[in-house]
Amino acid sequence: MDWSWLALLACPLMMLPMMLMMMRGGHSEKDHSGHHNAPGEVNALKEQNKLLQEEIQQLKNK
Repeated sequence: MDWSWLALLACPLMMLPMMLMMMRGGHSEKDHSGHHNAPGEVNALKEQNKLLQEEIQQLKNK
């Protein structure tokens, strides 16, 4: 029996589990160690947000 057709099916059949693993790996809750913002960066964003809210309020009052 010729099993060469199995080699042709191996690639497409393995692609599905690999795609599923990649999609699940991108959304895992465990590996967020590299995504923490520095405290200085967070404070800078809060200050920028405050300034923008004040500017929006001034534009609404005009």
